[in-house]
Amino acid sequence: MTITTLALLLLTPILVWRIYSRLKTQMARQRSIMSRHYTGVLVFVGMILVSLSEVITRPYALGALVAGTALGVFWGVFALKRTVYEDTEGGYFFTPPMRLGIVMAMILVARVLYIGVELYASQQGNGVPAPRFTDSPLTMLCVGLTGGYFGAYSVGLLLWRRRLRQAIEQA
Repeated sequence: MTITTLALLLLTPILVWRIYSRLKTQMARQRSIMSRHYTGVLVFVGMILVSLSEVITRPYALGALVAGTALGVFWGVFALKRTVYEDTEGGYFFTPPMRLGIVMAMILVARVLYIGVELYASQQGNGVPAPRFTDSPLTMLCVGLTGGYFGAYSVGLLLWRRRLRQAIEQA
């Protein structure tokens, strides 16, 4: 075992802990900012569409991406029902369900870390070719799940704000 491998093994738990800590702060009460919601829709739907363009000719990866996206949208709608919405004098706020959001994000993070380990192993001269990100149906399932969840969640927040604006206009 090389020193680089040992460093990788020691630093991975620290990296996971830092990502978890960062996600935990992002899953607390937040100000609703329309540009962030639009950005969320564009980024996560774009993530799914770019992946779709890569796997359109591979049925297993395509099926995994579609299934992951459908499941992610389902969980996103479920999370929207559990979100606490606040319309205060200080602005609009929402509190997402922390555990569900962290789990969805960590699924993709774990898969990306696994691919990073595969890339590291392929560079050690053992003859294994480096994998592409879209090669694995499991990776496409994780991408679809995460993209579907956060994309649906962003759309739900935009719809919430639209309903508030319509209620204000009617009053």
